[in-house]
Amino acid sequence: MQRLRALKVVSGHRRGSSRPVVVDTEAGLRFVKLRGAAQGTGPLVAEVIVGALADAIGLSVPARTLVSLDPEIPVDEGDDELTDLLDASVGENLGFGYLADARELTRAEVESISADDRAAILWLDRLVLNPDRTQRNPNLVWSEGRVWLIDHGAALRFQYDWSSVTEDAPRRAGVEIEPHVFASSVTAIDLATWDEIFAARLTPDVLEAAVAAVPDSFLAPFVPREPLPRRRAAYVDYLSRRLVAPRPFLEMETPAPESRTRGRRPDWMTRR
Repeated sequence: MQRLRALKVVSGHRRGSSRPVVVDTEAGLRFVKLRGAAQGTGPLVAEVIVGALADAIGLSVPARTLVSLDPEIPVDEGDDELTDLLDASVGENLGFGYLADARELTRAEVESISADDRAAILWLDRLVLNPDRTQRNPNLVWSEGRVWLIDHGAALRFQYDWSSVTEDAPRRAGVEIEPHVFASSVTAIDLATWDEIFAARLTPDVLEAAVAAVPDSFLAPFVPREPLPRRRAAYVDYLSRRLVAPRPFLEMETPAPESRTRGRRPDWMTRR
């Protein structure tokens, strides 16, 4: 990943339990999630890996960069809470390409996404155990004439309790505490249509590269008593097992929709 140095914090954001910031760098603005947030570096690990997998199957996610924060970085607008967070985030943090015109999709726009795109998004989210794309909070934005996927920090939940990861754990479908935004509008046929295509794109080399992209500075605090190469191999192994056919997450119930909207053929459809 590209490495940048933050020159100043332009603004702070409150989004859920974290507080990402917009920073100015030598390469322009970046939206940055901070290592000092309450969840630590685990969400940053998930963002890097899931972002790389989304890239590989052809979905739009903001480009990731490493952004270094110096002590006492200038802040245009701040408060004591933000100051404490920035102090805890000195060093490498995770930046994203800044989508200046980004806006959240309306419910009507979410419902108008083509059936093929819905299937692609649902397939990825269920592969990586992402619980954070629901009717209440779809984490989809519109920018530059297309839909972008954001906020994957809650994915890869297995990484928070490696002691419970058994041989068969990757083969479990997973549990959706709150239904996925497309759970009721994507059929088993929709998923099956693209399943082999997407799985074929996530080759061992792609998985290894996605995990290798996670910087040591994100991974080390998360696994302080284990060699990093061994832990990286564990991520690759978990995802590899999850991708073995028949893929368990295809078996989750997906009720038939009342209607399905098809629009322009998505870019990834043309790369069979």
